[in-house]
Amino acid sequence: MRPGTPAPFHKGGDSSLYVRRVIIRVRQAAAACALGAALTACGAPAAPRAAHPAPTATRATPSRPPTLAPGPTGLTPVFSNGPRTHGRTVALTFDADMTADEGARAARGERFDNPQLIATLRALKVPATVFMTGRWADEYPLQARSIDRDPLFEIANHSYSHYAFTGDCYGLPTVPEDRMRADVERAYAAFRRAGVTDAMPYFRFPGGCYDRTALKALTPTGVTAVQWDVVSGDAFATDSDAVARQVLEGVRPGSVVVMHCTRSAAPATERAVRRIVPELRAKGYRFVKVSQLIRSAGEQR
Repeated sequence: MRPGTPAPFHKGGDSSLYVRRVIIRVRQAAAACALGAALTACGAPAAPRAAHPAPTATRATPSRPPTLAPGPTGLTPVFSNGPRTHGRTVALTFDADMTADEGARAARGERFDNPQLIATLRALKVPATVFMTGRWADEYPLQARSIDRDPLFEIANHSYSHYAFTGDCYGLPTVPEDRMRADVERAYAAFRRAGVTDAMPYFRFPGGCYDRTALKALTPTGVTAVQWDVVSGDAFATDSDAVARQVLEGVRPGSVVVMHCTRSAAPATERAVRRIVPELRAKGYRFVKVSQLIRSAGEQR
């Protein structure tokens, strides 16, 4: 017999005492049920009352990356540098170039990546923007994903295969006008395949070459074209000190510096960065990403 169970009625026992006990228990149960009816059904355990209502969980809506509005004629806006009056800020940008036909060279061991450069930027805690071709992301998806997931960096679009968007652009093959928009979208698709989830709505023309036709063709993509005001001269350079001097002499507040993240085509860049960063910091410069400069430019307008 379970503890607390009333003794069974035995014929010949004190039935009146037993009946009184039953009546008392019924009344106690009824009172308890009435008291808890507002909280729970009778017979079910009542849930404890919270001292204060639990806050409703809400998910923060991510802010949209800053862009510039199209010009009065509806053309893709072009950004070259940030405000000169918002403090000593500078954006280092690195083009991760690889063309569609360089796969065979990569298969033979040529390196179009530069993991040591990325490691140095991390060690020095330097924010940077990497303008990546879709072909580079296809070749190095693990590196593309790693860069994307590091809050120090942001990835932007540098076309799919580094073909020019104008004629006569450093001997580069040319993207036909009717394929320009598709080329930009193809690069974004390559980023997604690589696992890049936060590519920025910024586009850098291969070779920096563009004209009105190219700007009009890219308007539907909603990108801001990003150029630069400081050329590092690191492409194919082997003298890191010369690269560093060119950057240090050219930087002004709000500058955008163009460099490269390609070992085979820019072997001196990582060494140059190791000199550029401490010297600019000693002059009071703060490193930012392109998105921060564009936001500052938008706030100034």
